[in-house]
Amino acid sequence: MIAQQIRKSNPDSTDFALWNLGFRPFYLLASIFAALSVPLWVCQYAGYLPAAYLRNLVWHGHEMLFGYTLAVITGFLFTAVQNWTGQPTPRGPTLAGFAVFWIVGRVLVLSPYDVAAAAVNAAFPVAVAIGIGIPLVRSGNKRNYFVVALLLMFGALALALHLSFLGVLNWPELVSLQVGLDLVLLIIVAIGGRVIPMFTNNGVPGTQAVSKALVEKLALGSVVALGVADLLQAPDGVIAAVALAAAAVHGTRLYLWQFWRTLRTPLVWVLHGAYAWIVIYLVLRAIAAFGLVAAPLAIHALTMGAIGGMTLGMMTRTARGHTGRLLQTGWPEAICFSLVFLAALVRVGGGMVLPGVYMVTVIASGALWSAAFAIYAIKYWPVLTRARLDGKPG
Repeated sequence: MIAQQIRKSNPDSTDFALWNLGFRPFYLLASIFAALSVPLWVCQYAGYLPAAYLRNLVWHGHEMLFGYTLAVITGFLFTAVQNWTGQPTPRGPTLAGFAVFWIVGRVLVLSPYDVAAAAVNAAFPVAVAIGIGIPLVRSGNKRNYFVVALLLMFGALALALHLSFLGVLNWPELVSLQVGLDLVLLIIVAIGGRVIPMFTNNGVPGTQAVSKALVEKLALGSVVALGVADLLQAPDGVIAAVALAAAAVHGTRLYLWQFWRTLRTPLVWVLHGAYAWIVIYLVLRAIAAFGLVAAPLAIHALTMGAIGGMTLGMMTRTARGHTGRLLQTGWPEAICFSLVFLAALVRVGGGMVLPGVYMVTVIASGALWSAAFAIYAIKYWPVLTRARLDGKPG
């Protein structure tokens, strides 16, 4: 009680709190990893590294999906599930164990121990599924069981990719990555549909963001349909048709959320901006199916624009809300959000408009991405490692 009163009277408390709740270590790890891994890969891709950081493009995709993105998802779910259920999620030594588990996966990918890398990277999302599944089952929160299923699918896809690399499974490695990205897109669409209208109405007075039942069903259904088409390796025409239909639905959804009213509120417009990149991705995906745009440009619209923007926005909001801070941001956050969207614009738009200097756009976008997450890591290091300002647990 005395310690709690001290923390309340001393907002600058230095009590170490990294292992108090899941968002703390995983947001910190994810931001540091994003800031360091992308420039290393870009240097390798451009031929500036004397030795390879990763073996090829597939492993760059692997690390951004099963490394960075899964770390953010883990931190978010370990935090959100506790709110949804009122039941504890991993913390203390158990949470530290999860963090070490994730780090080992990143190290093994760089090593010659391919079987061990396969085992660890496939097992990690399964362990996370168990970590959130227990409180979900205890509380009877069936509405969110689907998240456990998605994590188990992540584990299966990670295993399939590694087994393909080892020559054990006759399955395209890129399909595992694409379906994994479809799963991330489904998570963004599902969770975003719940929180973005609410955050918009709460954060921007006078806004009337609405959700229409039919649009919501079509939004989820279209992403599921795209994922199934990718899993079955459907013909290009089918992929294009599904992607275009999905783009129309998600564009309608974004319009109903009144994105244009959010421009003065960074903590809200970053979510709308990220969602707009989903629409761009779906359009580019359809065009790429006919060979009119390079497929990697469409993929980077999703990974850098949508996933990068959404994760950075949610990492900021969660970190502030769950450490007793006001849901307001200053110039460092606005710069982070702007840099990550600029990185996506340079990578995607630059690659389309300036193909003659393609490598320059790759290097520039990598630098912008790295700067965004480096600023976040530096700014939020004390936020994520110190006790809440209000003295509450978490």
